[in-house]
Amino acid sequence: MGSNADCAGLRPVEKPASVRRLGSVDVTALRAQVAKLSEKVWEQENAVKENDFFCFAHTRHIIFRFPAIDRSRVFYYSRPIWKIWQRWLLPVMTRAAAAYGYAAPVSSKAMLARLTAGHGIDRHHDSGGTTALVHKIHVPLETNPQATLTVGDTAFHLGVGSAYEVNNMAPHGAFNGGMHDRIHFVFEVSEGAGMEWIELERRGTPPDGRIVPPAQPRRPTETSRHPDE
Repeated sequence: MGSNADCAGLRPVEKPASVRRLGSVDVTALRAQVAKLSEKVWEQENAVKENDFFCFAHTRHIIFRFPAIDRSRVFYYSRPIWKIWQRWLLPVMTRAAAAYGYAAPVSSKAMLARLTAGHGIDRHHDSGGTTALVHKIHVPLETNPQATLTVGDTAFHLGVGSAYEVNNMAPHGAFNGGMHDRIHFVFEVSEGAGMEWIELERRGTPPDGRIVPPAQPRRPTETSRHPDE
């Protein structure tokens, strides 16, 4: 597995100090589809997620896209569910990413994150993989006034109808003190023009046939590093 510095042609992005509001986003259609998801689907998708880390013990995920780095190149793959959901995801992603003015934006990671009411996400910071190469964007779909995201020492409430970039390299965590689950659509974006982002046909198999292993789950300490959210 390569580091960020190994990725030829890929440059680190400038991240906000904590949280940056990118602007308004119409999530009406996406929220309607998420509301139709059954508990069975949430459980099935969460059981096979790539980001099965201890800090997400109370967060269920539905993964649409996920990246893997192999030395000088960055690969990503779309799971089968992406083909069904892209019609609702892409308009949100395009609107949110417009703030960066990219000529050819690439999104190598995309997921739904559902934080259970009364629980939190342990404080952690992301590292390795594509972390420094991408902007991490949160788009709230279902939330409540008691749901907060803390970056550093500051707590933020992210409201529905806006997109936010989060500095995921800074220590961060979340808590949902409300009565209902908090659901965010989370994705990463970077400039694709002139860069070597390669989409795989399926998980783990680059065009030359060598295997790119997915991220391996680890049990963290309080401030452990994780390649997600």
